[in-house]
Amino acid sequence: MSMRSFTLILSIVFILLASCTRDKSSVEFIQEKEIDLQMIDAYQEGLKALEDQDGLTAAKKFTEAELLFPQSIWAPRAALMSAYSYYFNAYYVDAIYEIERFLKTYPNHPRTDYAYYLLAINYYDQIVDETKDLGSILKSKKYFEYVLNKYPATDYALDSKFKLELINEILASKEMYLARYYFDREKWIPAINRFKLVVENYDDSIFVEEALHRLVEIHYMIGLEEEAKKYAYLLGYNYQSSQWYEQSYQVFNKNYKPKKNLLNKDKKKNTLIEKIKSKIF
Repeated sequence: MSMRSFTLILSIVFILLASCTRDKSSVEFIQEKEIDLQMIDAYQEGLKALEDQDGLTAAKKFTEAELLFPQSIWAPRAALMSAYSYYFNAYYVDAIYEIERFLKTYPNHPRTDYAYYLLAINYYDQIVDETKDLGSILKSKKYFEYVLNKYPATDYALDSKFKLELINEILASKEMYLARYYFDREKWIPAINRFKLVVENYDDSIFVEEALHRLVEIHYMIGLEEEAKKYAYLLGYNYQSSQWYEQSYQVFNKNYKPKKNLLNKDKKKNTLIEKIKSKIF
């Protein structure tokens, strides 16, 4: 083969390869465009389902949108919307799973602040009874504290601070429930320990005044009058206008008899939780 023929064939090969490359790029572009449009359609269907308050369908559509085009900037948004959709209809377990997946898949996404906040809210909304499992209470507290410390300048941090105050009220109410339980059964030492926990760890809660009063009662009944006076002084110094201070004054009357069955006063425990969570004290 002559050098001229070889050069010509080589030139044709290069032309064909270039043509194939252009054709392949065009096909890939068209396919990518089609997938992009499918993803947008799925995302919009998810929004429509959410408007119709169908969180389950919305979540599935947002997940579909994410999987159709995972390299798109819309993919992490779709993943987060899927988590919110599950939360919207109270599918907390699914919502938590999707949020954790989002944080693992897109750890540097600018909306991680919202993701952690949504994670905390999912646990927070599962709190129904302070006397039972502490899991939801402690996990919501953990993630609200994370949002507050990691993203202090956000609106999520502001609400997290508010929610943490309410969570502390719930935790204090749990200690009060246990303290009253022991008080009713005249188990004075564990009752004292629980009431002290409220005073020392939740001194800004709505329960601290009663806790101080009960400490006055118990110490006086078991013959530790000086200890009783110490707690009466603390109660009077900090809460002089409190009804509990007035009652504590009566403890030192020899005819005083403490009221029992404290737990019966708190039959509507769920109502207490609802009041605390909605801050209607």
